[in-house]
Amino acid sequence: MVSAALIEVIRKQYRLSWNGIHGASHWARVLENGLKLAERTGANRKVVELFAVFHDACRTNDDWDEGHGSRGAALAGSLRGKYFDLAEEDFTALQVACRLHTEGITQGEVTVITCWDADRLDLGRVGIEPNRDRLCTNAAKPPELFEWANTRACSEFIPHFVQTQWMRSTVSV
Repeated sequence: MVSAALIEVIRKQYRLSWNGIHGASHWARVLENGLKLAERTGANRKVVELFAVFHDACRTNDDWDEGHGSRGAALAGSLRGKYFDLAEEDFTALQVACRLHTEGITQGEVTVITCWDADRLDLGRVGIEPNRDRLCTNAAKPPELFEWANTRACSEFIPHFVQTQWMRSTVSV
């Protein structure tokens, strides 16, 4: 699981509202979506978890923010070996997933596309129902999983671990 120390260092540099549409509760839903998908796709769970916290970590606004995925990938690179470890191949997958997550690509390595689907399944938080044709994995398309994720996104569900762990950060915001 993503460590409290990693969340702390990400939060220190995060520029937007921690409780906003691209903040901690979004990351947590992406994490839970991704882990649920990984059970079905065989994706690397550690990469999926790290993608959840890095993909939007370096946004400068809540609108179109070109390059935010690349900035998130760079942040991951600067923290690798200090707050988490990944084999080179897995780190490459994390970098690709972060950099290209807004490009609308639907094909790729299984861990990368699992990350993208985990994020896309949370579009309901901004009033957009995910387009099943733009999902990458068959695992994301069954009605029960799709509805589970979309309902949570639309209701802005806050996973319990966010309330108990990520919100207890000592960083003042």
